[in-house]
Order: sequence, then structure tokens, then C-alpha cells
Amino acid sequence: MAQQAQVSEEQARAVAEESRESGWDKPSFAKGLFLGRFPLPLIHPFPRPSDADTARTEAFLGGLREFLGTVDGAVIERDAEIPDRYVKGLAELGCFGLKIPAEYGGLNMSQVAYNRALVMVASVHPSLGALLSAHQSIGVPEPLKLAGSDEQKQKFLPRCAAGAISAFLLTEPDVGSDPARLASTAAPVDAGAAYELDGVKLWTTNGVVAELLVVMARVPKCDGHRGGISAFVVEADAPGITVERRNKFMGLRGIENGVTRLHRVRVPAENLVGREGDGLKIALTTLNAGRLAIPAMATGSAKWSLKIARQWSRERVQWGRPVGEHEAVAKKIAFIAATTYALEAVLELSGQMADEGRNDIRIEAALAKLWSSEMACVIADELLQIRGGRGYETAESLAARGERAVPVEQHVRDLRINRIFEGSSEIMRLLIAREAVDAHLSAAGDLADPKADLRHKARAAAGASGFYAKWLPQLVFGEGMRPTSYREFGRLATHLRFVERGSRKLARNTFYAMARWQAGLEKKQGFLGRVVDIGAELFAMSAACVRAEAQRVTDPTEGEQAYQLADVFCRQAALRVEALFDALWTNTDSADVRLAREVLEDHYTWLEDGILDQSEGTGPWIAHWEPGPSTEADLARRFVATPAARRT
Repeated sequence: MAQQAQVSEEQARAVAEESRESGWDKPSFAKGLFLGRFPLPLIHPFPRPSDADTARTEAFLGGLREFLGTVDGAVIERDAEIPDRYVKGLAELGCFGLKIPAEYGGLNMSQVAYNRALVMVASVHPSLGALLSAHQSIGVPEPLKLAGSDEQKQKFLPRCAAGAISAFLLTEPDVGSDPARLASTAAPVDAGAAYELDGVKLWTTNGVVAELLVVMARVPKCDGHRGGISAFVVEADAPGITVERRNKFMGLRGIENGVTRLHRVRVPAENLVGREGDGLKIALTTLNAGRLAIPAMATGSAKWSLKIARQWSRERVQWGRPVGEHEAVAKKIAFIAATTYALEAVLELSGQMADEGRNDIRIEAALAKLWSSEMACVIADELLQIRGGRGYETAESLAARGERAVPVEQHVRDLRINRIFEGSSEIMRLLIAREAVDAHLSAAGDLADPKADLRHKARAAAGASGFYAKWLPQLVFGEGMRPTSYREFGRLATHLRFVERGSRKLARNTFYAMARWQAGLEKKQGFLGRVVDIGAELFAMSAACVRAEAQRVTDPTEGEQAYQLADVFCRQAALRVEALFDALWTNTDSADVRLAREVLEDHYTWLEDGILDQSEGTGPWIAHWEPGPSTEADLARRFVATPAARRT
């Protein structure tokens, strides 16, 4: 049985630090925002695909729209399964090879095209979006594009492009966002000619139907092996692989997500992706662009929410007027419309920046994922409130009594996972914060090291003073204080000036925190989370303004409407930013931590009196998996479904 690695908090942080990309070879707009700079030329004029790319994308989306017209999302929801004919149809269109190069049988589409396809597909049923994005954003294609050998690409990418579904296996029953504790092993065998994989993987999206897997497992350091967490391409029907169950969730009822056991699975050495020990770095690099799948699906959901809110609020009459004309509902409609515009602006900007490759977008992609997943949930909740009881009622029930089957409650359920997928919002804030304060940590040196002695801290302080002596004066005055700055943006110029001032204010507050807490800053997760949320709002405001200006130049009529949407969005976002700034220093963080600690010490169990908990006695909180089966008979008894069986 694979043993979970026993690591300290310090060791876990070291693994995460070693896996992150530490260099900044290209400029980053979002990184500049956190450092008090507003590098507008990096995103203005708003980047656009070429006319040829646009035409090709529109032609593909036309065919996709026609096919999706034959797909019934209600069937997926009712049967909790994506019918094979839908999967086959997507494969015939090339949807499983959207971003795979043409030389390997793919369509070689841009990130922008891929995003727009996901917007459309997920609007029919988000399980379809999860199927395609899990296959292409984190499954076999993207890791091989980034780090695979020519032989691996020739062998596996044509299969992926043709519709061989792939899955990514990292999470384990006891391991979520802390990969240092990874228990799955990959032991070298046959004098290094192969590896033998053992372990259990949880929440393997597509894992129940996949033909190919990317498996993360720990190689021991021995006999000249570098060791460390490594990535392997594994055939899903290899002996020793068992899909032990298909998991069920509150939403995304069509996803094939399961528990997969690997018991002495032999994998040839040529299936190792990159080098031993590079697995986490490959995964994190893959996610730089892969995370944009979630903003794409969030944008699609927001567009659908806007349509339903508009139609219902105009048709539903209360107290002699359509409900949309009442201010309480009108404010919700305005929020949905303005935020939908910003969501699309963030998605389009991030996607085009990924395609151009001029900028380092690791922070932009992470911010887009975090902010989009959070805002889409707020939009869906507001839509449910607008629809009232019909928002809470299922589409099936509505249809049964002759009303339009609008699946708002399903919409809320389906969206909720996006705040957990590919890094929970809490983890995303910590990851982004680490990048945002990178310059401070580099300047501070041993000041940010809790183990450094006073002598080393004194030396570090002297070095840091030189950095801050040059940097801090730049935060005093900027273009945001000039009334004529950004005048080409018309009435949106005031919002860009707000962003520029907000960027410098954010940097100053981060400096104050660094000076106050030094090495303790990393534990101030409430403070760091607000810093990141401010940066996310400033990024979204910038994207909305720049996109609106580009639309004005191209089409004055549409541009005027875009200006109105961007203006209202920025007004709303500015209020959120101001509240977040206030909460940086005026909050209940310390009291919250103290109270939580006492709750965990059973100080307030009397608050739980008067209830029944029927989950007690149904199983352990955390699954402790027994050793894998050792005979074919055992495998057969434990078998749920192999990919081949599920698709025949």
C-alpha cells in the first residue's frame, strides 16, 4: 500500500515553492498592478485576433452551434450521463482537438476560439464543457504540448484529437491542495525501463470514460533516479487500473468523475513526461492557460442569466408594472448586465494575451479564474432571486405544469463547483498573493525568513532599504492624479485614473503589511485575500474600459452601449474596491481566528444542542484506503466500469 508522505508545514511550503515558476522573462500587466504600476500599453489597444483567425473561428462556431441545436441538456440532467451520440458528434467536429496542432490531427485553434467554443458548449449543459476542458486543458494534450517529447506527441496527440478522452489524476483521498503529501508512487523497475504505479486517485474528472490518463506519482530517490513528483501518460485499460466508483455531485450531473485505483500498473519509461520531479511544475504551467476554461464557462452562464433575467423581468407584472421596472429588481439586472460585460472583457483579454505570447499571464489567468468563478455565482443567485419561486423550482417541475422549463436552480448548482475546481478560491488567493508580493520577498530576503537570526535580518534590512528607497517615491504621484490623463477614453478615463491610483494605494498597503509583519505576512491570509480581490477588481475594470474603447473605434453605435456597460460596471466595482481597502486594516480577522480555535477545541458544543446528525456512524470523515487487489478475481469483484465498457 502506498504510504502518505509525512511532511511538516515548512516542507510542504518548500515543495510548493520549488514547483512554481520563479522567473519573469516577460512583462505582466497584473503583476504591475500589484506593484503600483499601471502598464496600460500592455493591454491597450485591446488585442484582437487577425481577420483570418476570426473568420476561421466563426466558421467553426457556426458548425458547432448547428450541432448543439440537436443536443438536449435536459437529457443529460435527467439521465446523469452524456449520451454517446453527443460525445461522437463533438469528436466529429474536432472538439477534442481544438488546441492540438494540425500536424497531430488537431484543429490548431487559438485560445480565444477555444474559450468561445466552451462558452457555447457549456450554455447547453456545463457537463459538456467539463468533458472538453478536463480533456484538453489539464488532460493529456496540454502537458504534452508543453513538455512532451516528439515521440510522445506523435503517439498520443492524434488519438486525443480524434476523440480519445483523457483525464488528469492528481488529487487523492487525503491530499488536495497540498501535493507534498502525495502518496501515489512510481517505483522504477526493469533496470529503469519502466515504472510501477501504485495509489488511489480521487475526483478523476473524465476518469470513468477516459482512454488516456495523466497520472502524478512520486518517484523515490534511488539508484541514480532524480525522484520527486512526476507525470506519466498511462493507458486507462492497463492491467491493474480499476475505476472503483463513479461519484455523484450536487451539480454537473453528467460528468464522469470517479475513484481510480492503480495497483502495480506498469508504465514504460518513455511515458514519463519531462523529467522526474517535474510533475508539479508541468501541472502548474499547464494551468496558466488551462484555468481560462472556467472563466469561459462562467461567462457563458452569465450571458444565459442575463437573457433569462431580461425576458422574465419584462414579462412578469407585479403591482401594475413589469418587475424589471421596480428599482430593487432593476439594480439586479444592471449588476448582471454590467458584470457580464466585464466577464467577457476579462475572458477575451486573457485569451488573446495567451495567444500572442508577449506577456506572462500566470497572474492574469489566475485572477480571471478566481474573479469569474466568484462573480458568476453572484449573478446566478441574483437571477434566482429575480425568478422567485420559479427560480427555486426545477425545470422538470415547471414543464410538468405547462410552464417554460428554465433550469435556474440547476444553474446555481452547476456553477458552484467552479469556486473549487482547479484550485479553490482560498488557495487561488494564496497562490496569487505569493506572486503579487514576490518583489517584496526578494527585496526583504532574510527579513521574510522566520528562521533567520538577527544578524542576517539586519543585513537584509540594509539591502531592502535600497530597494524601497527607489520604489516608494514612485507610489506618491502618478497619472491617476492628472485630470487630463487617459482622455482618449472619454468618460471612462475617470475609471482608469481610479485604477492607477488604486494600484499605487494597493502597493503602499502591501509595503506597510510587509514592514509590520515581515515573515508573518504569509499567515495573514485575510489581508492577502483582500489584496488579491482588489487586484482582481482593478484588472476587470481595466479590461472593461479597454474593450469598450476598442468597440467604440470599430463600431460607434455598439461602442456607445459598451461604454455604458463599462461605466456602470466600474462604478459598481469601485465601491467594492473601496470597501476592500477599508477592510485591509479594519476587520475581525484576529477575533475570527481566536474564535475558530476555540470552536475546534470544543468550547461551544452546546450551540449544537437540539439537532439530529444522521451522518454520524455512516463512515469515517476521511477515507483510509486498503491495499489494492492482488488477483484478477479481486479486480473483477471491485470493478465498476472500464472506459471501454462505459462507451460500448
